[in-house]
Amino acid sequence: MKLLTFKEDQHYRLGIRMDKGVLDVASAAKQLLLKDVPLTIQEVIEQGSSAIQVLSRLVELASSPSETSNYWLDEASLQFGPCVTNPGKIICVGLNYRKHAEETNSLIPQYPILFNKFNNSLAANEEQIVIPRVTQKVDYEAELVMVIGNKAKDVSEEDALNYVFGYCNANDLSARDLQLRTAQWLLGKTCDGFSPLGPYLVTADEVDNPNDLTIKSFVNGENRQHSNTSDMIFSCAEIISYISQHFTLLPGDIILTGTPEGVVMGYPPERQVYLKDGDVVTIEIEKLGSLTNRFIAEV
Repeated sequence: MKLLTFKEDQHYRLGIRMDKGVLDVASAAKQLLLKDVPLTIQEVIEQGSSAIQVLSRLVELASSPSETSNYWLDEASLQFGPCVTNPGKIICVGLNYRKHAEETNSLIPQYPILFNKFNNSLAANEEQIVIPRVTQKVDYEAELVMVIGNKAKDVSEEDALNYVFGYCNANDLSARDLQLRTAQWLLGKTCDGFSPLGPYLVTADEVDNPNDLTIKSFVNGENRQHSNTSDMIFSCAEIISYISQHFTLLPGDIILTGTPEGVVMGYPPERQVYLKDGDVVTIEIEKLGSLTNRFIAEV
């Protein structure tokens, strides 16, 4: 199932993307008199398979040929929200693709390099991202995101993926001049809007193997990154198991799993052209759709 959030009257609403359009869950549940329907993305994540069963029933009822109603929406008309709206933790893995480590002349890490972002960095598909005045070197990073669906503590690699509710695209935007100002990366990673997510949160059953997905980024239509998640140094299962040995993961937590080669920082110095006012970046991961954002200079 492909879930999304969209804005209406400054509030997030839950939608389900289908071939017919986007099902407005709250409107459909009200009109079809279906009870106990989750109305937020967090409720769906926390309720897991039981929520998916209820939503599947809602889709079935709404798709009946006898039903003609306004709860089917045109996706092109929607103002998206982040596909996960309030994660308790935003955990990121650095240098997790071999070719990316090589392009930045970095050693292959022995353990996952972890850092965090905050909720202020969340942004949505098609949202404009402001380039802060304090940086001249904003870089794109296409990343696969794992969304945790069950409490995970000390889980094994063999069981780790059973704790994943679903997956989505992210752009782990990085202000390289701020990131490398000190040994701590936080400042360059968590500016406002520096973690666009979406457009969809795709349930794990539709993705199957997260470590065999084509991953790409485009800047103004030019293909900059083109790789596969199989190039990860630490697999998705390894990452979850490792993190859960150190602290507890909860439903709604998200993990950004690293970016492949092709970022601006990996280019020779004379070819490094960082994001500027008017640039458009698209992240595409197999089965997860396309996440697009335009960048504007802060005024």
